[in-house]
Amino acid sequence: SCSWVKASNMSEEFQKHMFEAFTQEQDSDKNRGQGTGLGLAIVKNLVDLMDGTVEVDSAPGKGTVFNITIPAQKSQAANTDAKLAEAPAETVQGKCILLFEDNRINAEIAQTLLEDGGVTVEHASNGQEGLEMFSASATGHYDAVLMDLRMPVMNGLDAARAIRALKRPDAGTVPIIAMTANAYDTDVQNCLDAGMNAHLSKPIDPENMFAVLAREISKAENHK
Repeated sequence: SCSWVKASNMSEEFQKHMFEAFTQEQDSDKNRGQGTGLGLAIVKNLVDLMDGTVEVDSAPGKGTVFNITIPAQKSQAANTDAKLAEAPAETVQGKCILLFEDNRINAEIAQTLLEDGGVTVEHASNGQEGLEMFSASATGHYDAVLMDLRMPVMNGLDAARAIRALKRPDAGTVPIIAMTANAYDTDVQNCLDAGMNAHLSKPIDPENMFAVLAREISKAENHK
């Protein structure tokens, strides 16, 4: 459980919508026109992913207090050692990931999680944009690709096939990991048939995402 304090109070009307994307308090001249209105939406999504809660206490003249509670279990040394052996931090830290994601909030959440884990993230908002970024990059620049399947302009399956078809050494070896709400066997097989290495179901579980990234990056490096 943790808390943080905001010096100014928030109106009752704003508190009804404060966790919605692109929503900002309009009563403050100081804050008007600043930011994107995504901060609290990202916080709420991250806390929900961890099965936590966010409570807000705001009153005129007293400011605002946010209380976040996240369930946690006491770790055991043996389990911790096993996880570290399976997915060592150095396999992911310092790596560069190309993130294909057209949903702005999902992209913000994934990027925040990855960067907090020591990963550099470059974002493409559709398959065609990501393909062009990969094509223009130096060989080996990207250590892995996180690929949303449903995107405008070019979907994830077509983007994965296009990357694999590029005439460059890393096009066939870079790990491509699908991210989608579709988790049926046929969907997973479609990802594999398109040249992807693994599949993550949405909403993304942070621990599983890092474990899969570590595993696939390690496998790719061992085959170089």
